[in-house]
Amino acid sequence: MKDFAISDNPRVQAQLDRLGALSLPSGRLGLEVIHELLARLGNPHRALPPVFHVAGTNGKGSTCAYLRAMLEAEGLTVHAATKPHLVRYNERIRIAGKLVGDDLLADLLKEVLDLGADLSPSFFEVTTAATFLAFHRIPADACVIEVGLGGRFDATNVLDGQAACGIASLGIDHKEFLLAPEEGVPSEPLCRIAFEKAGIARAGVPLVTQSYRADVTRTVIDHAMQVGARTAIRDLDWSAQIGAQIAYRDRHGELTLPLPALAGKHQADNAALAVAMLRHQDKVHVSPDAMARGIQAARWPARLQLLGKGPLTALVPGRKVWLDGGHNADAGLAIARHFVDQPPLHLITGMLANKDPAAIVAPLKGHLLSLSVVPAPGHEAHRPEDIAAHADVPVQAFADVAAALKALPPEGDVLIAGSLYLAGDVLRRNCEFPD
Repeated sequence: MKDFAISDNPRVQAQLDRLGALSLPSGRLGLEVIHELLARLGNPHRALPPVFHVAGTNGKGSTCAYLRAMLEAEGLTVHAATKPHLVRYNERIRIAGKLVGDDLLADLLKEVLDLGADLSPSFFEVTTAATFLAFHRIPADACVIEVGLGGRFDATNVLDGQAACGIASLGIDHKEFLLAPEEGVPSEPLCRIAFEKAGIARAGVPLVTQSYRADVTRTVIDHAMQVGARTAIRDLDWSAQIGAQIAYRDRHGELTLPLPALAGKHQADNAALAVAMLRHQDKVHVSPDAMARGIQAARWPARLQLLGKGPLTALVPGRKVWLDGGHNADAGLAIARHFVDQPPLHLITGMLANKDPAAIVAPLKGHLLSLSVVPAPGHEAHRPEDIAAHADVPVQAFADVAAALKALPPEGDVLIAGSLYLAGDVLRRNCEFPD
């Protein structure tokens, strides 16, 4: 059950136990199982409210948060599917603005698991089917759906006729899956990543993207042309200049929008992508005023989140404790940009063994007071010496975050980063449950 959380509701826990026993059969790629599973459920994905479908390496979850906040600021009812969960599985399915309730969740998972038992579906296929079933049965004005891994073979990639598809920032991650050798696909790594993400494109549907390197952009455009999608690419079809405000421009005109409340300079870019997705579709109306209010209202946990009062932060009174689940090189650079003009700080990190140990630490060289390494809860993690090889300060190992916090010198703010699993454990221990 290490990836799938626990529940204090026995009916939910019974289904989570079943879900936790599932895995992706070795070597199986494709959408055949999810299509068959959905067919047995009556193909609920074919009759959803207008869908905003978002892929990307970093920023896709934040983009979804902005989309939901803007749509809700317009007074619309919104379903949202994001991943992964941090503390409770319920976080993956938001129905009409609220996390799915335990009773409904238990019923949905049982229905899907019972119906598809002979198909040997994966955790992600069952989750996706249950999500689409809920979104079909319960009325709403729009759906915001985050892609999981990649795009081309992601379980959400059964959708068609979306209101808009979006691709957030691109980087190298999940190499064992997204860069596996295959004939007929781009060989250059970042182009291959772009190809996988662009797999969600559909005929006649706007495909709205950030700005990328020229060859990467060409990969996206080529795939969009093959399927008949209409591209809207940043710095070609729309632009956003980030300063004291967001100066947005596209063929419809110009907007001056506020900066997000979410910390990090990159969040303005994510908000701009959400604006562009809304501006390049015609199925749902969202006013510029609602966009502005949504940008400032959006919240997204464990992304440069300043922790509140709780058992963990009480261990370092009077200091700021930041939490970020970022775990790849692009995330590390974004974190470093946020802290570049701030005093040096203490870093507590725990990274999965299949991630780059330099990703978070290397960009923060010259800006750390200390470096503490803790396990990534429930997972094989990098050893302290793996991370120390990329640091410019001594490394100490601790059994958990609480022990690391207790051992810190008396001055300096704290950053906890390197894993979403670690972030979820921190939120749980500090009694800050995403809602």
